[in-house]
Amino acid sequence: MSLIAYQQASKRAETPSSTEYRLFAQVTRALMDAQAGSSDSFSEIAEAVDWNRRVWGAMAVDCAQAENGLPESLRAGIISLSMFISRHSTIVVRDIEEMDILIDLNKTIMQGLADQQRMLASRTVAEAKSA
Repeated sequence: MSLIAYQQASKRAETPSSTEYRLFAQVTRALMDAQAGSSDSFSEIAEAVDWNRRVWGAMAVDCAQAENGLPESLRAGIISLSMFISRHSTIVVRDIEEMDILIDLNKTIMQGLADQQRMLASRTVAEAKSA
């Protein structure tokens, strides 16, 4: 029972940015593990690359929605990156050496999400001090 309570509390405390960060961390770890695996780990590589492609695809679908709150230029950039990820994923499955690009892009997104979380936290602290 305590695990369920912890998971529910975690969901309530987690911001959308921290959820996205956690998802990118998980999928990036899967890519890195697949890359580090033996050369005969095709299914592990294919699964990790497909998971990454689906994450980016979901982000593109979200960014295509009119009610998405991100600036239009950022939404367009995410959609473009998603299209690149989709095309490049086919190359990665054939040539594992190309996986670094996917990993680097994910890490860049994670850094941006972490920066966003730090700014939000500092803003919250400043608001609390002024109240």
